[in-house]
Amino acid sequence: MRRCRNSKIVATIGPASCDPENLERLFLCGVDVFRLNFSHGSHEGHEKVYNAIRSIGKKHRGFPTILADLQGPKLRVGVFENDKIILEKGDVFRLDLDMAPGNKRRVNLPHPEIFEALKIGAHILLDDGKLRFEVLSGGSDYAEVKVLTGGPLSNRKGVNVPYVMLPIPALTEKDMADLSFALKLGADWVALSFVQSVRDIEEAKKIINGKAGVISKLEKPLAIKALESIVEASDAIMIARGDLGVEMNPEDVPSVQRRIINTCHRVGRPVIVATQMLESMIASPSPTRAEASDIATAIYSGTDATMLSAESASGQYPFEAVEIMSKIITKTESDPSCPRQLENDTQLPANTITDAVCMAAKEASQYSCSNVIVLFANSFQSVVRCSRMRPRCPIILVTDSLEIARKAGLCYGVFAVTAKKEFEIEQICNIAKVVATEYLFASAGDNIVVINDISGHSVNICTL
Repeated sequence: MRRCRNSKIVATIGPASCDPENLERLFLCGVDVFRLNFSHGSHEGHEKVYNAIRSIGKKHRGFPTILADLQGPKLRVGVFENDKIILEKGDVFRLDLDMAPGNKRRVNLPHPEIFEALKIGAHILLDDGKLRFEVLSGGSDYAEVKVLTGGPLSNRKGVNVPYVMLPIPALTEKDMADLSFALKLGADWVALSFVQSVRDIEEAKKIINGKAGVISKLEKPLAIKALESIVEASDAIMIARGDLGVEMNPEDVPSVQRRIINTCHRVGRPVIVATQMLESMIASPSPTRAEASDIATAIYSGTDATMLSAESASGQYPFEAVEIMSKIITKTESDPSCPRQLENDTQLPANTITDAVCMAAKEASQYSCSNVIVLFANSFQSVVRCSRMRPRCPIILVTDSLEIARKAGLCYGVFAVTAKKEFEIEQICNIAKVVATEYLFASAGDNIVVINDISGHSVNICTL
């Protein structure tokens, strides 16, 4: 099913959208990638959603992409005697391993690895950064902290420790079970939470063993310090602005977002901008103008995809959120200045045959006024490299690999179809003409560019 835009939409599935009828409606509204959030739901529930999405793809002759998002380690305080306390600025408070209910003076923090990593002067954030503390002293089983920003603190609120490398594996026992299940189902992508270093990605890749692409979620300032190496080690990147915004000053997030996108372009990795993109539409049928501008900024920057979280998972207007996101993307991409902004040094070709062919195809399509590039490939790397060039026309991927067709749904400008392998250039051009016409990318008299990356490295211009 053809979309009249290049950037993709990722939608999180939850109670508001998990029924087969709602999943189909989301797909028809414009969802390209369905996110299964393993922080919530059961394996049985995720399997039903997975099977429904695959059925929808067959029904509509499309290849919706499925992303399994692992929970990662969740750091939380314990409970209080009266469920909640109020902390004032300047108070001295204690975090410790004592399992007894907390009070005005202390609370349990059941994570000894945090105490091992803390140093005097380090900051600890609770409840999504609403409360801030500075470490005064500590040991292997406690930390004395001073309240910098006070307020109410209730049971099991989340803990963030910015700029501190915590000795915690990116994959917990729960994640390992969820990962095994997701791979057994056949998820196209797996997202890793709480990535701190390249080692986290390498360990996950050993387990995944090529069965799915690996998306690193950038949620920690420490990950930004190692940005280049993390992007290179990953198959794709998600800019998880929620947690990143908690551990980082709000004014720093926009420039960091731009830096991540540019790094992904330069290295050649798909990138998703996520979190709070249409937050108001959880309870409202229309977005704020600031939210529309936020999406447009991501598109002007050249992101491959934008993501909906609670808007599509538990919000009151999941379909409207998808529709308006699609409209904003389409309108932004139609701005004549949009492709010009994307033509910068982050898209310069590398010194490889694949990049030489993809750049030649981009220029051939531009100067021949071609309507579409038809890429014959059975290598996902070829798809990514072609998409990275950001040609001004869409890309039809023709492949005999169902896995690559589904995986490519995350990539900017790529529309996938499956066909048997062909090696003769005449036959390849004929197939290209058929798919370009059948899926309404071109009509009689139009030019199309054909890349043969299966039996050689050739670029041809065909006229319908």
